Amino acid sequence: MSDKKKLKIKIFDKEYSLLVEDEEVAKELATYVNSVMEEVKTELSEQSSQTIAIIAALNIAYDFFLEKSKNKEYLVKANERVKKIKLLLNHFEMSSS
Repeated sequence: MSDKKKLKIKIFDKEYSLLVEDEEVAKELATYVNSVMEEVKTELSEQSSQTIAIIAALNIAYDFFLEKSKNKEYLVKANERVKKIKLLLNHFEMSSS
């Protein structure tokens, strides 16, 4: 089990204390979340912090689902290629016998 470290991060001008296993990953995530929130704030400057946070969360979720979908496509293509390679290997083995 990994030791968790206490880390202070700042998102949207508010500081949070987290227990993390990987400080670098946590810092990258905090930077990403903060940048998405700042981007939304620029576009919707009149909105409350809560609304900005919800829109940012939806944007992050959308990005996640796009990546997840791409990953599924790559997995399907990889499985198709593996099947073709197995068929070729089986064919080669049969013709070698």
